[in-house]
This record gives sequence, C-alpha cells and structure tokens, in this order.
Amino acid sequence: MAVRVTQTMLNNNMLRNLSRSMGQMDKYQEQLSSGSKIARPSDNPVIASRGMHYRTSLAQIEQYHRNASEAQSWMELSDKSLDEAGSILQRVRELTINSGNAALQSDSFEAMAKEIAQIKEHLGSIANQTMGSRYIFGGTDTKTPPYNTATGQFENTNSHEIQLEMSEGVLVAVNLDPQQVFNYKGPTGTEDNIFGLLDKMVDDLKNGKNALEHLTALDMQMDNIGAQRSTLGARMNRIELVQGRLEDQDLNVSKLMSENEDADVAEVITNLKTQENVHRAALGAGARIIQPSLLDFLR
Repeated sequence: MAVRVTQTMLNNNMLRNLSRSMGQMDKYQEQLSSGSKIARPSDNPVIASRGMHYRTSLAQIEQYHRNASEAQSWMELSDKSLDEAGSILQRVRELTINSGNAALQSDSFEAMAKEIAQIKEHLGSIANQTMGSRYIFGGTDTKTPPYNTATGQFENTNSHEIQLEMSEGVLVAVNLDPQQVFNYKGPTGTEDNIFGLLDKMVDDLKNGKNALEHLTALDMQMDNIGAQRSTLGARMNRIELVQGRLEDQDLNVSKLMSENEDADVAEVITNLKTQENVHRAALGAGARIIQPSLLDFLR
C-alpha cells in the first residue's frame, strides 16, 4: 500500500534535514574555534576516555618530575656538604703532619689544638645541614639535629633511607646513611668516629704531644667520605637518567593526547566548506518544495 506524502511531511523532513545540516556546521565551527575535536564527553566517548587516560599519565609524570627534582636538590646539597667536610679534614691532615715537626713549641701545639677544635665544630654544623627544615644527615629522623652542639658528639642513630618514587615502582633513596658518614668507626667498628678522633687529636696537642699516631685513622675517615661521595654520585647519575626518560615520556604522551583531541584545522575547514555547500543546496531544494501550494494554482 502506497504511503500518501503530504506537504506537511515534506516540510517537516526538509526542516529536520536543514537542522541536522546546521548542527554539522555548528560542530565544525566549534572545532575550528576551540581547536578540539570534542566539546563534551558525549560528543565522542572514546576520545574523551582516552583523553582522561592521557591526562592522568601526564599528572603522574609531573609528580615524578617533582620527586626527581627534590631528590636531585637533596643529593646536590649532600654532595656539597661532603665536599666541604673533605676540604676541612684535609686541613686537619696538614696540621697533623706539621705537628710532627720536632722544632715546634708548646704554644704551636696549643694553636693547632684550637684550630682543630674549631674545625670539629664546623664539621658538626655540616652534619646538621638542613634542606628547608629537614636535617639531611639524620636518616628518617629529619626533625632532630644529629650533632649535639652541647656535648660535641654525633648522637643520631637512625640509618633508615628516605625513598622517593621516580617512576612507577622505582624507588630511589635520596639520603646517605649518616652512620656511614659521621658515625663511621672503621671496618671493624671499633675505632672512634670522626668527632671522637678529632677530640683525641685535640687532647694530644694540648698536652704537647704530636698527633701523628692518628694519621692513619684520619686517612680512613677521609677515604670513607670519598667513598660516600662516590655512592652519592652514582645515585645522582641515575636521577639524571630518570629525568631524561621522564621528559621523553612527557613528550610522547603529550603528542598522543594532541593526536587524540586536537582538531586538524585544514580538515575541519574543508569539512566546513563542504557542509556549507551541502546546506546551500538543501536550502535551494527546500525553497522549491515549500513554494508550490494549492493557493498558488487557484490564483
């Protein structure tokens, strides 16, 4: 049975098609002005879902960047502190060797003792080095000064690592074990730590005795600080490698997100011009459909 086509049906169909055509032009115009393929998730749920995934990945990479930067700052400060410690201990070594000069008088020994005592206090301030409000040589006890200025001793016993996540599942310790730096007592664990050693040297010099017998122990402490700097340097190299990889990941994810969401301007302009021509043709055809009516023939 044939369906009777009325003028109302033709008009409604024409208006519906024109509305759809205008919707398409509005879509392309919005893409062109915003530079994005979609304006809301309902426009394309797949693109929206991928965009959320990419944004989450970028947020994680940004956090890893912050962690790596903090770790690098912490390690650089630790390295500078150990470099300074090595320099002042080198001065102690010079004084120790000079104390073996048989021509020295008691006042010279006294002057050496005073200088080494001052060096010890300065070494204590290095052990109490802070980053912000945190002591970097206190293990995980970052709120308590590891070196007690009142007693002149390194009293910290915390040897735990502070770890930061550099990438998914990759944790790196940003601090050195303070027990292996300022509380190091030799391979047998029976020697004095660096502060105790300096105290003995000061006592001997005050008593008019040279400090040559402590030279071997001093060299051991200086070698230990050098070894700790080497360990730190290896970690810093790893951080630099991690930062390079994070930059590559950031670039790749940003590229994928751009390909997923950003509109191709040339393609959008072409589609807009094509749709504009289609719309003009639809308007012309609609004018011919609407124009004839029964009244036009009764005139």
